[in-house]
Amino acid sequence: MQNSFYCKSPFINLYDRPSSNSKIGSQILYGEKFKVIKKEKKYFKIRTKYDNYIGYIKPRKFLSKFVATHKVGVLKSKIYKCPKDLKKFETKSYLSFSSKIQVYKKKNNFIMFDNNKWLKAKDVKQINQKDKNILRMLKLFLHCKYKWGGKSYNGIDCSALIQLFYKFNNLYCPRDTGPQFKYFKKFRSIKKDAIIFWKGHVAVCLSKKKLIHAYGPKKKVIIMDIKKTISLIKKTAKLEVIGIK
Repeated sequence: MQNSFYCKSPFINLYDRPSSNSKIGSQILYGEKFKVIKKEKKYFKIRTKYDNYIGYIKPRKFLSKFVATHKVGVLKSKIYKCPKDLKKFETKSYLSFSSKIQVYKKKNNFIMFDNNKWLKAKDVKQINQKDKNILRMLKLFLHCKYKWGGKSYNGIDCSALIQLFYKFNNLYCPRDTGPQFKYFKKFRSIKKDAIIFWKGHVAVCLSKKKLIHAYGPKKKVIIMDIKKTISLIKKTAKLEVIGIK
């Protein structure tokens, strides 16, 4: 009996417990592989292939066979019903940054990734293409709303912002800040590209003076002054910086 599948929805919430009233721990994006561990109540308990994250999802249609050929390289790519850039062919759905797709057909500057589902070709990249400019990629999410457990255009948390950069570049990165802190072993000073860790929070330096992070109190991804942010988090959350990597 098959127990490994791929996400067929733009994104699916991954709950901590088998209940929609439970906290959302993470999300899986279109094309992400996961393994069904067992069925519990009306939910599937799953483990994601990429980061071994365990949680519960509601049963729905999944992909049983899938070979990723491309990935979404913009914050969100609108899904069309046919390869024509006309409003009447637009849907209300999008695929989020780093979603993996299998391209079946190309036509009129569009690509088909599922039955009667098309994306603009300029929005996608070859699956093996890399972009090591972490700052450019993080800025795609600037002003995106903060959402605990989110990792899509519809809302994102601080650790997902870091993880998606590595995921896009086909590199491993843990999902949560604690495991991320342990994974990035080398300590650094505050400078461009450096990652600042607090207990339960993480941010990336844009320069020696500015950082970008998905910040809960501001309810969005925002650029802030580094010294003021460290002082603010110390004052409001009673948290000290535990490392710069």
